[in-house]
Amino acid sequence: MLKKRLTEKTPKFWKKVQRWAIITGTIAGVIIASPVALPAAVITTATYLATISATVAATSQFTIEDKTEEIKNPK
Repeated sequence: MLKKRLTEKTPKFWKKVQRWAIITGTIAGVIIASPVALPAAVITTATYLATISATVAATSQFTIEDKTEEIKNPK
């Protein structure tokens, strides 16, 4: 079941969500790995943001297009 969901086509909206999550996670990773001493609150926030971004990116990969709507209303 999971393998099928990973290989199915992801809807356009969720691809955009996934892209933004990856970008946000990358920015958070850069902040975490920054060689400059930053306040603990900034590092903590960036860590949470990276975790949330990874979760959203992974979850959006599992969404698939609803084919039942196409069957009911063919284009």
